[in-house]
Amino acid sequence: MADELLTPLQEYEKARKSAQKQYRACVSAGTYPYLPALDDMLPYVDIVSESSLGIVEIPLDLVVGTKTAGRQNAFSNGFLPLFPCNSEFGSKWINLYQSQLDEGIREPIKAYEFMNKFYVQEGNKRVSVLKYVGAASIPGYVTRLVPRRNLSLENKLYYEFLDFYKIAGIHEIWFTKEGSFCRLLQLTGIQTDTPWSQEEKVRMKSAYNRFKVIFNDKGGKRLPITAGDALLLYLETFGMHHLERASDMALREEIGRFWQEIELSCRDKTVTLVEEPEADKEKGTSKLLDLLIPSSAPAKLKIAFINAKTPETSNWTYSHELGRLHVEQVFGSRVITTHIDNVNTNAEAMKAIELAISAGNTVIFTTTPQMITASLKAAVLYPDVKILNCSVNTSHKAIRTYYGRMYEAKFLIGAIAATKSEEDDLGYLADYPVYGMMANINAFALGAKMINPRAKIHLEWSTIKDYDPMAALSHKGIAFVSGKDNITPVEENRQFGLYRKNGDQVENLATPIWNWGRYYEKIIHQILKGGWTGGLAKREQALNYYWGMSADVIDVAYSKRTPEGTKHLIALLKKAICRNEFYPFEGILTAQDGTVMCPEGEILTPTEIVTMDWLVDNVIGRIPEPEELTEEARAIVQIHGKSKDGEGAGRTEE
Repeated sequence: MADELLTPLQEYEKARKSAQKQYRACVSAGTYPYLPALDDMLPYVDIVSESSLGIVEIPLDLVVGTKTAGRQNAFSNGFLPLFPCNSEFGSKWINLYQSQLDEGIREPIKAYEFMNKFYVQEGNKRVSVLKYVGAASIPGYVTRLVPRRNLSLENKLYYEFLDFYKIAGIHEIWFTKEGSFCRLLQLTGIQTDTPWSQEEKVRMKSAYNRFKVIFNDKGGKRLPITAGDALLLYLETFGMHHLERASDMALREEIGRFWQEIELSCRDKTVTLVEEPEADKEKGTSKLLDLLIPSSAPAKLKIAFINAKTPETSNWTYSHELGRLHVEQVFGSRVITTHIDNVNTNAEAMKAIELAISAGNTVIFTTTPQMITASLKAAVLYPDVKILNCSVNTSHKAIRTYYGRMYEAKFLIGAIAATKSEEDDLGYLADYPVYGMMANINAFALGAKMINPRAKIHLEWSTIKDYDPMAALSHKGIAFVSGKDNITPVEENRQFGLYRKNGDQVENLATPIWNWGRYYEKIIHQILKGGWTGGLAKREQALNYYWGMSADVIDVAYSKRTPEGTKHLIALLKKAICRNEFYPFEGILTAQDGTVMCPEGEILTPTEIVTMDWLVDNVIGRIPEPEELTEEARAIVQIHGKSKDGEGAGRTEE
């Protein structure tokens, strides 16, 4: 109340004290204490265009300096006045302050926009007064200066902003990562092919400002990201409609629960890959003792499995359904399981998760990477429910992910293929170029090369539009092919695993095995014995249960006609891999272009294996571009990616 009674003169002195404080802080920190002048910067910038934007409602947060050097030392770098109150400058500032009290400052200023920052040519004191009173914006005649394109991140972001501005016409939102402006347009639910109406601009600004206030209140200004970055994370999970409908109180609580995801995005997004189950690390612990449940455990644990397809139509769902049945057999009356099938969209996934929660399930497994967004949203909204998603390299703290080191089995399959084939040329049929896939292809190639140094792997993709990969392999005369991992019981096609094709005849030789039953058994046992919150779970990183043959969740089955010598070799390799005595990705590893990806004597890390975006030198083929893929495949790759810079996931539905 006392501040409301201050005279304009007293308000000036208060503003000046704040300016002097800002000045001293800059001097102590060794930074420039006055406003920057755009004219001092322009000699070092190649400006390629200058255009008038007309009258713009300029966000005051983005007004950072003056156009010329004439008045820059009259203000602190926060645009507050430094000159004494009895100066001509002080008198004009005080009169403007009084004018703001009486009728508001509505006369537009003149300013230049450069890299989405504004530099005042006329109206510095008006800006100073309005910044002091906490106004959000000021009208101004704006001239835009556009620099020549270059390779700097700041320049790339600005050119993305220019495209965004043509549609949205707003300045407030900024990002620190490429592609964010385009993604925001997609997530708003507002048209992206024509300029927004004034109503649509107000809608976006209102939603952003609501989010920004809470972001700043929670300490967002201390984070190395912008409120726009955080908003994009939020919209990826909850959506624009949800943001607009939520009350301020609900939104504040929701963002509070989501805060760990925002903080996680600021750090190294490397996922903690848990390579062995906790129980398997305990020496002297038998399988019988592993299944003993402490007295504090719940009488019955209700568990839901949510699948994208049905066991009858998808080998992936079928393998997870076998895992669910295994859990029922192992734990008996201690667990109650249910499954929900045919969940195809994000909305359906969210509905299915909420249905499972309302039925009392406290552990939920979503069995495909496509459900990651709904899984994360539900985990934030229902923090007492344990939600796990079958994917890899997805960086979220609220949920956990799980996936298998299938490349270990693929390495052995490659070795078997090379022992069986009298030819050097082998085939590999892949589906989606997502995280984990390149590791599987490369492991197969390295396994074959270990047996036959001349082995060449001809890579084809089943998801390229208007293309027959099997015809391409047949045309090359390739008989031995590594295809999809398994089939459903009702499927007549026997072209799965490693097989040899001779005309219409198919001989199955070996296949990798996903033992989801053992996977789920170990995870559920860990939950039942109270290990969910201890150990690695205390780290401020995302957790992925990335288990392999040593945990008995990945294996290889081969034909009875496999020679005893081959069986013995594969058994020795498997044992060595399980004991960490042999590593499929151990140097020297060379990519197709001759680059050494792993030097002699070194071993690729789990993260390097998961995020592979290259192929070894004995693979003939390439990773397809998104535009070459079918519409379904493009959507999956957009979500899960193949590069090291984006989010990723494991195998997807066939």
